[in-house]
Amino acid sequence: MRQSEEREEAELALLSGNEDSASNTDLDDLDDLEANRKDEPPATSNEPVEYQTPTATKFIWVTCYFGFSMALTIYNKLVLGSFKAPWLLTCLHTSFSALGTFIMLQMGYFKLSTLGRREHLILVLFSVLFTTNIAMSNLSLSLVSLAFFQIIRNMVPLFTVLIYRVWFSRTYATGTYLSLIPIVVGAGMCTVGDYRASVIGLLVSLLGVILAAVKTVTTNRIMTGSLSMPSMELLFRMAPLAAVQSLFFAIISGEIPIFLHAMSERNTDGSLVRTLVTVAFIVGNGLLAFVLNIASFQTNKIAGALTITVAGNLKQAITLALGIIVFADFTINVLNGLGIFLVLAGCACFSKVELDSKRRAAAK
Repeated sequence: MRQSEEREEAELALLSGNEDSASNTDLDDLDDLEANRKDEPPATSNEPVEYQTPTATKFIWVTCYFGFSMALTIYNKLVLGSFKAPWLLTCLHTSFSALGTFIMLQMGYFKLSTLGRREHLILVLFSVLFTTNIAMSNLSLSLVSLAFFQIIRNMVPLFTVLIYRVWFSRTYATGTYLSLIPIVVGAGMCTVGDYRASVIGLLVSLLGVILAAVKTVTTNRIMTGSLSMPSMELLFRMAPLAAVQSLFFAIISGEIPIFLHAMSERNTDGSLVRTLVTVAFIVGNGLLAFVLNIASFQTNKIAGALTITVAGNLKQAITLALGIIVFADFTINVLNGLGIFLVLAGCACFSKVELDSKRRAAAK
């Protein structure tokens, strides 16, 4: 009982310090997207949610997340090739998520919980963390080479494990720790290249990795900890705040004139059809981002924060292969090929160990 209380205090302190405990969320509503609890664990269990969720359910959500994430990565490459405005792109994604979840709320797919000031403060801080994570990523990318940036980002799973160990006193099976070695090393081999970084660039990159891990863990704890907020509701409440913050960064970084200039260049002939195609191109990206955000939040909730970060490293290896096949961006060498193999092997081991851990938890 004491350990459970300490975990609740730790997860709230991660965002907002040592205030009073939060009021209860409405978990009994069977009309929202996740309140149909057939595939979700009882709230009283001490085991992590990912060890209580049916394997088939986790597999479906992880597959959806991975597929949508890969698709959006390629789509974003196409969009940013035409419009050099990453902050506006983030604003587009979060705006569509806000609008999409609002429509789903009106259609009755989920209902809102009653939140107090403390919970609202946590959500505001979470949106700031979400936006700051993007800002640090963009800043670090401007200070170091792309290869160095990617190899540092590959360390997110390690920091995720460290956060769980230090902040929540949670340990994983030895096999889980060992499987992270080929996943991280292999992903690094996939991105081998020109490593250039200043001391400031290194520090900013490390801070960005820590923030990425904190954001992933915080997302999971908001949905599985004492707040127990459904993923759709979390996305609904967070997305508008993140959209406003992203728009602010887009304005101060001068992306609005850049976007308008790019639009005018694409429509020099004044063709209505060309304009509609461009708009449809942008809207399609926003819709895909909305679907991915749903899959991302729900996957984080039922598969765990560590699984999400491991999937990120796997995506990087697969993206390398697709970059060669689809975009012909670069040629693969022996080191890259070995890196892809190590990531795939590490992910297979990780899945096996986590499945065994789930079985042991179920047998207790």
